[in-house]
Amino acid sequence: MINDYAKFVDSTTSRASKDTSVLTHRLDNLCGTTWHKGAERGETMQVARLLTAVIGMMAESGEFAEVVKKKVFQADTAFTSEEIFHMKRELGDVLWYWVQGCSALGFNPEEVIQENINKLEKRYPNGFEVARSEHRVEGDI
Repeated sequence: MINDYAKFVDSTTSRASKDTSVLTHRLDNLCGTTWHKGAERGETMQVARLLTAVIGMMAESGEFAEVVKKKVFQADTAFTSEEIFHMKRELGDVLWYWVQGCSALGFNPEEVIQENINKLEKRYPNGFEVARSEHRVEGDI
């Protein structure tokens, strides 16, 4: 069964995920990507920084989650000051990589925060509501 699954996984994996030369070509193509705001300033997307950001945010978020997971599912004690400090440091690492992502796309971190506020104020004009969370209007991502 596992060998059949391995064949299935291979058949459903993109060429760029299996062939470094295809991936390299894709990365080269992405390096010329511009976006509206970046084009206005003559900037292109910083793909290396973007990859650093996405992989870093995932890794550091996982480290933060690991502390919480162990406490919730494996320990029968309150969080220690060391664990809380550990989570604080991991959140700082997530933030560092988040700013890398902002930089890769040419965004000022404050404008990203403001866009998030605008989105959530529109989605939840009266504060959080489960119904609005589960049933979003078209175009609300």
